[in-house]
Amino acid sequence: MKSLLTRATLALTLAVSIAGPAAAHRQWMLPSATILSGQDPWITVDAAVSNDLFYFEHVPLRLDGLTVTNPDGSAGTAENQATGKYRSTFDVHLSQPGTYKVALASAGIMASWEENGQRKRWRGTVDSFAKEVPANAEKLQVTEGARRLEFFATAGKPTETVLKPTGKGLELAPVTHPNDLVAGEQASFTLLLDGKPASDVEVTVIPGGIRYRNDLGEMKLKTDKDGAFTVTWPTAGMYWMTAQTEDKKTSVPQASKRSATYTATFEVMAP
Repeated sequence: MKSLLTRATLALTLAVSIAGPAAAHRQWMLPSATILSGQDPWITVDAAVSNDLFYFEHVPLRLDGLTVTNPDGSAGTAENQATGKYRSTFDVHLSQPGTYKVALASAGIMASWEENGQRKRWRGTVDSFAKEVPANAEKLQVTEGARRLEFFATAGKPTETVLKPTGKGLELAPVTHPNDLVAGEQASFTLLLDGKPASDVEVTVIPGGIRYRNDLGEMKLKTDKDGAFTVTWPTAGMYWMTAQTEDKKTSVPQASKRSATYTATFEVMAP
């Protein structure tokens, strides 16, 4: 069963990464809060794939590969995980003071070829590609995809240990702390690809609640030569951010391109 779920997760990852954010359903995680205080803070998180942001109407987001990073950099735990018809859910106990990172990151390969006059399709990992795709496949087409989906949450005073990028795929390096966002104020970020500035990449930011308004309210931004961009939040609430880029730096020589996608949820507070 776990193998089947992993393949389903890879398929969804590749579909979104390769097709692009505008052509696919939106993937998201929605925490109950991202700024907390008190003696024993917890958050509960919904995770889904849908057309309307933060509304359950398509399929649950699979939690394979889910990680929690504690403020001190150690691995945390996503507790009480469950997957239903339209959403997955889990809880995180913020037992340490400081900032946490909760992320779903994955990468994989999509291939198609002809065999006995029939079109064959395959999705899997880089490691399994050579074993499962025929080396002499006719009319072979291969594309590599990677995604990172995340949010940050802080108990008490914000810290910065978890903001350090991994150096893999498309990532956000916050300049403004992601749990110090205020409506009407400008926040600064840097987008990185494999740890280096990702220039000239379009970033889309959409406030939640699109089901209840006619205007999507999206903001289209572009990174500069240093991968930097800024966002001025029009109102308080939860926001969805996504970006995608492509290059030729593939893990297997047969792949024609690599597509990398970054998505995050941010909570913006009233001034």
